[in-house]
Amino acid sequence: MDDNKALSTQQVADILHVSKSTIYDLIKKGEITSYKVGRKVRFTQADIDNYIAKSRTLPKDHVISDLMSETNQSNKNFIICGQDLILDVLSNYLRLNGIPALRAYIGSYDSLVSLYQGKVQVTAAHLWDSDTDQYNIPYVRRLLPGIPAVVIHLTCRMQGFYVAQGNPKNIRSWSDFARDDITMINREKGAGSRVLLDENFRLLGINGNKINGYLNETSSHLTVASAVSSGDADVAVGNEKIARQVDNIEFIPIKKERYQLIIKKEDLNTHEVSTMLRIIRSTTFKKEFGNIGGYDISDIGKIVAEI
Repeated sequence: MDDNKALSTQQVADILHVSKSTIYDLIKKGEITSYKVGRKVRFTQADIDNYIAKSRTLPKDHVISDLMSETNQSNKNFIICGQDLILDVLSNYLRLNGIPALRAYIGSYDSLVSLYQGKVQVTAAHLWDSDTDQYNIPYVRRLLPGIPAVVIHLTCRMQGFYVAQGNPKNIRSWSDFARDDITMINREKGAGSRVLLDENFRLLGINGNKINGYLNETSSHLTVASAVSSGDADVAVGNEKIARQVDNIEFIPIKKERYQLIIKKEDLNTHEVSTMLRIIRSTTFKKEFGNIGGYDISDIGKIVAEI
Protein backbone atom coordinates (compact mmCIF):
# COMPACT_ATOMS: atom_id res chain seq x y z
CA MET A 1 0.00 0.00 0.00
CA ASP A 2 1.19 3.55 -0.74
CA ASP A 3 2.42 5.04 2.55
CA ASN A 4 1.04 8.46 1.52
CA LYS A 5 -2.45 7.28 0.55
CA ALA A 6 -5.13 9.04 2.59
CA LEU A 7 -7.12 6.73 4.85
CA SER A 8 -10.41 7.61 6.53
CA THR A 9 -11.23 7.06 10.18
CA GLN A 10 -13.45 4.11 9.28
CA GLN A 11 -10.69 2.51 7.19
CA VAL A 12 -8.23 2.83 10.08
CA ALA A 13 -10.80 1.40 12.48
CA ASP A 14 -11.22 -1.56 10.14
CA ILE A 15 -7.45 -2.09 9.89
CA LEU A 16 -6.99 -2.03 13.68
CA HIS A 17 -10.24 -3.93 14.37
CA VAL A 18 -11.67 -1.29 16.69
CA SER A 19 -14.56 1.18 16.60
CA LYS A 20 -14.37 4.68 15.13
CA SER A 21 -14.84 6.10 18.62
CA THR A 22 -11.67 4.33 19.71
CA ILE A 23 -9.76 5.94 16.85
CA TYR A 24 -11.00 9.37 17.86
CA ASP A 25 -9.95 8.62 21.43
CA LEU A 26 -6.45 7.64 20.24
CA ILE A 27 -6.22 10.94 18.35
CA LYS A 28 -7.30 12.86 21.44
CA LYS A 29 -4.66 11.10 23.55
CA GLY A 30 -1.98 11.78 20.95
CA GLU A 31 -1.32 8.06 20.49
CA ILE A 32 -1.92 8.03 16.73
CA THR A 33 -0.91 10.65 14.18
CA SER A 34 -3.48 12.17 11.82
CA TYR A 35 -4.10 15.25 9.71
CA LYS A 36 -7.11 17.17 8.48
CA VAL A 37 -8.42 17.90 5.00
CA GLY A 38 -11.02 20.54 5.66
CA ARG A 39 -13.14 19.06 8.46
CA LYS A 40 -12.24 15.44 7.68
CA VAL A 41 -9.62 13.50 9.59
CA ARG A 42 -7.20 11.50 7.45
CA PHE A 43 -4.26 9.14 8.05
CA THR A 44 -1.41 7.69 6.04
CA GLN A 45 -0.34 4.05 6.11
CA ALA A 46 2.86 5.20 7.78
CA ASP A 47 0.74 6.64 10.63
CA ILE A 48 -0.86 3.22 11.13
CA ASP A 49 2.44 1.36 10.93
CA ASN A 50 4.00 3.72 13.48
CA TYR A 51 1.07 3.24 15.86
CA ILE A 52 1.31 -0.56 15.61
CA ALA A 53 5.08 -0.47 16.14
CA LYS A 54 4.64 1.80 19.16
CA SER A 55 1.89 -0.41 20.63
CA ARG A 56 4.28 -3.37 20.61
CA THR A 57 6.44 -1.52 23.16
CA LEU A 58 3.62 -0.65 25.55
CA PRO A 59 3.31 -2.60 28.81
CA LYS A 60 1.23 -5.72 28.14
CA ASP A 61 -1.35 -4.86 30.81
CA HIS A 62 -1.93 -1.47 29.16
CA VAL A 63 -2.46 -3.06 25.74
CA ILE A 64 -4.82 -5.77 26.98
CA SER A 65 -6.77 -3.39 29.22
CA ASP A 66 -7.44 -1.13 26.24
CA LEU A 67 -8.60 -4.09 24.16
CA MET A 68 -10.85 -5.40 26.93
CA SER A 69 -12.37 -1.95 27.27
CA GLU A 70 -13.01 -1.90 23.52
CA THR A 71 -14.63 -5.33 23.40
CA ASN A 72 -16.66 -4.80 26.55
CA GLN A 73 -18.47 -2.00 24.74
CA SER A 74 -20.33 -4.73 22.86
CA ASN A 75 -20.17 -7.38 25.63
CA LYS A 76 -17.96 -9.48 23.38
CA ASN A 77 -14.41 -10.29 24.22
CA PHE A 78 -12.29 -12.23 21.74
CA ILE A 79 -8.62 -11.28 21.83
CA ILE A 80 -5.87 -13.17 20.03
CA CYS A 81 -2.34 -12.75 21.40
CA GLY A 82 0.79 -13.17 19.32
CA GLN A 83 3.08 -11.35 16.92
CA ASP A 84 2.94 -13.17 13.56
CA LEU A 85 1.29 -12.03 10.35
CA ILE A 86 -0.72 -15.26 10.22
CA LEU A 87 -2.68 -14.06 13.28
CA ASP A 88 -3.47 -10.72 11.63
CA VAL A 89 -4.89 -12.54 8.61
CA LEU A 90 -6.83 -14.89 10.90
CA SER A 91 -8.40 -11.97 12.75
CA ASN A 92 -9.47 -10.44 9.42
CA TYR A 93 -11.17 -13.70 8.41
CA LEU A 94 -12.93 -13.83 11.77
CA ARG A 95 -14.25 -10.31 11.30
CA LEU A 96 -15.58 -11.30 7.88
CA ASN A 97 -17.45 -14.07 9.69
CA GLY A 98 -19.03 -11.65 12.15
CA ILE A 99 -16.60 -12.15 15.05
CA PRO A 100 -14.91 -8.88 16.13
CA ALA A 101 -11.53 -10.44 16.93
CA LEU A 102 -8.89 -8.05 18.26
CA ARG A 103 -5.12 -8.43 18.35
CA ALA A 104 -2.64 -8.03 21.21
CA TYR A 105 0.97 -7.99 20.00
CA ILE A 106 2.45 -9.65 23.07
CA GLY A 107 5.20 -12.26 23.46
CA SER A 108 4.52 -15.95 24.02
CA TYR A 109 5.21 -16.18 27.76
CA ASP A 110 3.16 -13.11 28.72
CA SER A 111 0.38 -14.23 26.38
CA LEU A 112 0.03 -17.53 28.26
CA VAL A 113 -0.08 -15.65 31.55
CA SER A 114 -2.84 -13.44 30.15
CA LEU A 115 -4.76 -16.55 29.03
CA TYR A 116 -4.44 -17.97 32.55
CA GLN A 117 -5.76 -14.71 34.00
CA GLY A 118 -8.76 -14.76 31.67
CA LYS A 119 -7.78 -11.55 29.88
CA VAL A 120 -7.55 -13.13 26.41
CA GLN A 121 -9.21 -16.06 24.67
CA VAL A 122 -6.51 -17.34 22.29
CA THR A 123 -2.77 -17.14 22.45
CA ALA A 124 -0.05 -18.20 20.05
CA ALA A 125 3.26 -19.47 21.42
CA HIS A 126 6.63 -20.79 20.32
CA LEU A 127 8.35 -21.57 23.61
CA TRP A 128 11.08 -24.23 23.50
CA ASP A 129 11.75 -26.42 26.55
CA SER A 130 15.32 -27.70 26.51
CA ASP A 131 14.66 -30.53 29.00
CA THR A 132 12.11 -32.25 26.73
CA ASP A 133 12.98 -30.67 23.35
CA GLN A 134 9.27 -29.85 23.07
CA TYR A 135 7.52 -26.66 22.10
CA ASN A 136 4.81 -25.07 24.25
CA ILE A 137 3.30 -28.10 26.01
CA PRO A 138 5.61 -27.96 29.08
CA TYR A 139 4.94 -24.21 29.40
CA VAL A 140 1.18 -24.65 29.12
CA ARG A 141 1.34 -27.17 31.98
CA ARG A 142 3.29 -24.73 34.16
CA LEU A 143 1.59 -21.44 33.29
CA LEU A 144 -2.03 -22.66 33.24
CA PRO A 145 -2.11 -24.71 36.46
CA GLY A 146 -5.45 -26.42 37.03
CA ILE A 147 -6.87 -25.25 33.71
CA PRO A 148 -7.55 -27.89 31.01
CA ALA A 149 -6.16 -26.53 27.75
CA VAL A 150 -5.93 -27.47 24.08
CA VAL A 151 -2.87 -26.94 21.90
CA ILE A 152 -3.59 -26.49 18.18
CA HIS A 153 -0.82 -26.55 15.60
CA LEU A 154 -0.64 -23.49 13.37
CA THR A 155 2.66 -23.59 11.48
CA CYS A 156 6.31 -24.55 11.64
CA ARG A 157 8.89 -21.80 11.19
CA MET A 158 12.66 -21.82 11.05
CA GLN A 159 14.44 -19.91 13.79
CA GLY A 160 18.00 -18.81 13.33
CA PHE A 161 20.55 -16.00 13.37
CA TYR A 162 20.35 -12.69 11.52
CA VAL A 163 23.87 -11.69 10.47
CA ALA A 164 25.30 -9.18 8.00
CA GLN A 165 25.27 -10.17 4.34
CA GLY A 166 28.11 -12.58 3.68
CA ASN A 167 28.43 -13.33 7.41
CA PRO A 168 31.75 -11.43 7.70
CA LYS A 169 32.27 -12.48 11.33
CA ASN A 170 31.57 -16.16 10.59
CA ILE A 171 28.84 -16.56 13.23
CA ARG A 172 27.64 -20.17 13.15
CA SER A 173 26.68 -21.30 16.67
CA TRP A 174 25.37 -20.11 20.03
CA SER A 175 28.88 -20.12 21.46
CA ASP A 176 29.88 -17.39 18.98
CA PHE A 177 27.68 -14.92 20.90
CA ALA A 178 30.26 -15.00 23.71
CA ARG A 179 33.09 -13.77 21.50
CA ASP A 180 34.58 -10.39 22.39
CA ASP A 181 34.22 -9.15 18.80
CA ILE A 182 30.48 -9.90 18.63
CA THR A 183 27.64 -7.56 19.68
CA MET A 184 24.11 -8.88 19.73
CA ILE A 185 20.67 -7.31 20.05
CA ASN A 186 18.07 -9.16 22.13
CA ARG A 187 14.33 -9.71 22.21
CA GLU A 188 12.26 -8.86 25.29
CA LYS A 189 11.85 -11.36 28.13
CA GLY A 190 9.07 -13.84 27.34
CA ALA A 191 9.43 -13.73 23.55
CA GLY A 192 9.87 -17.17 22.00
CA SER A 193 13.16 -16.18 20.38
CA ARG A 194 14.46 -14.90 23.72
CA VAL A 195 13.52 -18.16 25.44
CA LEU A 196 15.32 -20.16 22.72
CA LEU A 197 18.42 -18.03 23.20
CA ASP A 198 18.38 -18.20 27.01
CA GLU A 199 17.79 -21.95 27.06
CA ASN A 200 20.78 -22.51 24.78
CA PHE A 201 22.94 -20.17 26.84
CA ARG A 202 21.96 -22.16 29.94
CA LEU A 203 22.92 -25.44 28.30
CA LEU A 204 26.32 -24.00 27.36
CA GLY A 205 26.88 -22.38 30.74
CA ILE A 206 26.98 -18.90 29.19
CA ASN A 207 26.08 -15.94 31.40
CA GLY A 208 23.97 -13.73 29.16
CA ASN A 209 24.68 -10.62 31.22
CA LYS A 210 28.30 -10.84 30.12
CA ILE A 211 27.44 -10.92 26.40
CA ASN A 212 27.88 -7.66 24.47
CA GLY A 213 24.42 -6.28 23.73
CA TYR A 214 22.48 -8.89 25.72
CA LEU A 215 20.73 -6.20 27.77
CA ASN A 216 19.79 -4.22 24.64
CA GLU A 217 16.20 -5.42 24.17
CA THR A 218 13.59 -4.70 21.53
CA SER A 219 10.12 -6.05 20.87
CA SER A 220 9.97 -7.56 17.37
CA HIS A 221 11.83 -9.69 14.84
CA LEU A 222 11.76 -6.78 12.42
CA THR A 223 13.53 -4.35 14.75
CA VAL A 224 16.34 -6.77 15.64
CA ALA A 225 16.81 -7.65 11.96
CA SER A 226 16.95 -3.94 11.09
CA ALA A 227 19.60 -3.38 13.78
CA VAL A 228 21.79 -6.04 12.17
CA SER A 229 21.12 -4.59 8.71
CA SER A 230 22.22 -1.12 9.81
CA GLY A 231 25.35 -2.41 11.54
CA ASP A 232 24.19 -1.55 15.05
CA ALA A 233 24.54 -5.25 15.98
CA ASP A 234 26.36 -8.26 14.57
CA VAL A 235 23.74 -10.89 15.35
CA ALA A 236 20.18 -11.40 16.52
CA VAL A 237 17.75 -14.32 16.80
CA GLY A 238 14.56 -14.41 14.74
CA ASN A 239 12.54 -16.29 12.15
CA GLU A 240 13.35 -16.83 8.49
CA LYS A 241 10.36 -14.95 7.08
CA ILE A 242 11.50 -11.59 8.45
CA ALA A 243 15.01 -12.12 7.08
CA ARG A 244 13.50 -12.08 3.59
CA GLN A 245 12.02 -8.64 4.22
CA VAL A 246 15.16 -6.82 5.36
CA ASP A 247 18.04 -5.83 3.09
CA ASN A 248 21.71 -6.55 3.76
CA ILE A 249 21.25 -9.46 6.14
CA GLU A 250 21.71 -13.21 5.89
CA PHE A 251 19.82 -15.91 7.74
CA ILE A 252 21.60 -18.83 9.44
CA PRO A 253 19.01 -21.58 10.15
CA ILE A 254 19.30 -23.11 13.62
CA LYS A 255 16.06 -24.79 14.73
CA LYS A 256 12.64 -25.64 13.34
CA GLU A 257 10.04 -24.38 15.76
CA ARG A 258 6.35 -25.09 16.28
CA TYR A 259 4.08 -22.07 16.37
CA GLN A 260 0.83 -23.13 18.03
CA LEU A 261 -2.45 -21.79 19.37
CA ILE A 262 -3.51 -22.41 22.96
CA ILE A 263 -7.09 -22.12 24.20
CA LYS A 264 -8.92 -23.19 27.32
CA LYS A 265 -10.68 -26.51 26.78
CA GLU A 266 -13.95 -25.04 28.03
CA ASP A 267 -13.89 -22.67 25.04
CA LEU A 268 -13.25 -25.33 22.40
CA ASN A 269 -16.88 -25.64 21.31
CA THR A 270 -17.81 -21.98 21.48
CA HIS A 271 -18.98 -20.28 18.30
CA GLU A 272 -15.87 -18.10 18.16
CA VAL A 273 -13.34 -20.92 18.52
CA SER A 274 -15.30 -23.30 16.27
CA THR A 275 -15.34 -20.61 13.58
CA MET A 276 -11.62 -19.96 14.08
CA LEU A 277 -10.79 -23.65 13.62
CA ARG A 278 -12.99 -23.90 10.55
CA ILE A 279 -11.15 -20.93 9.03
CA ILE A 280 -7.60 -22.13 9.66
CA ARG A 281 -8.46 -25.61 8.35
CA SER A 282 -10.05 -24.22 5.19
CA THR A 283 -8.45 -24.47 1.77
CA THR A 284 -8.79 -20.72 1.34
CA PHE A 285 -6.80 -19.92 4.47
CA LYS A 286 -4.11 -22.48 3.63
CA LYS A 287 -3.70 -20.91 0.20
CA GLU A 288 -2.96 -17.56 1.84
CA PHE A 289 0.26 -18.98 3.29
CA GLY A 290 1.07 -21.93 1.05
CA ASN A 291 3.19 -19.79 -1.26
CA ILE A 292 4.73 -17.52 1.36
CA GLY A 293 8.26 -18.45 2.32
CA GLY A 294 8.94 -19.26 5.95
CA TYR A 295 5.68 -21.11 6.69
CA ASP A 296 5.08 -24.87 6.84
CA ILE A 297 1.32 -25.35 7.15
CA SER A 298 1.10 -29.08 6.51
CA ASP A 299 -0.47 -29.80 9.93
CA ILE A 300 -2.36 -26.54 10.37
CA GLY A 301 -5.45 -26.86 12.59
CA LYS A 302 -4.41 -30.21 14.07
CA ILE A 303 -5.04 -30.64 17.81
CA VAL A 304 -1.67 -31.84 19.12
CA ALA A 305 -2.41 -31.96 22.85
CA GLU A 306 -5.25 -31.77 25.36
CA ILE A 307 -3.74 -30.92 28.72
